[in-house]
Amino acid sequence: MKSSLLFLNTDSKILDLIRRGDEEALVMLYESNRRPVLAYVIRNSGTEDDAEDMLQESLVVLWERVRSGRFEYSAKLSTFIYGVVKNMWSRRLAHMRREAPSELDPEQHSDGALSPLEHLIDSEEAELVRAALERIGEQCQKLLKLFYWEELSMEEIAVQMGFANADTVKAKKYQCKKALETVLREVMAQ
Repeated sequence: MKSSLLFLNTDSKILDLIRRGDEEALVMLYESNRRPVLAYVIRNSGTEDDAEDMLQESLVVLWERVRSGRFEYSAKLSTFIYGVVKNMWSRRLAHMRREAPSELDPEQHSDGALSPLEHLIDSEEAELVRAALERIGEQCQKLLKLFYWEELSMEEIAVQMGFANADTVKAKKYQCKKALETVLREVMAQ
């Protein structure tokens, strides 16, 4: 009987950490849920990167619900995370099927070069991203630049920015990426 209640102690500890805003909870959840999520996504036509994205997104969903008081504990946290991943992955697969290109883009040249219109679109998109980056916090700017532009590993970023470990960087990168997407939507709407 004692071992069957062990998850309650672990889950309640993690929920308490989240309520206090302690990102160590994300690391614990990431480490304990990575393998089953990876197995599920890969088994269902995904990649390891897809699995990482799904896990990070599910952790953000849990984090936001707990922090806002909207989380109702009715099953183990791992069950909740796995359910969120399954739902999100199903939606993403359906979306990818709907958006699969049926024929080649008429703007694309046979040699793969971009047309003048595509060059213009690319430069405008880059300017929008620059404007959005200026509106997110300095820590997020630095983290995203180190990851995407300087192509540093999560471990290198953790050392450079003073994070506890690579898993904390992954979780923070996801939060920053979501913040950038939100600001980018606002910038594009202007």
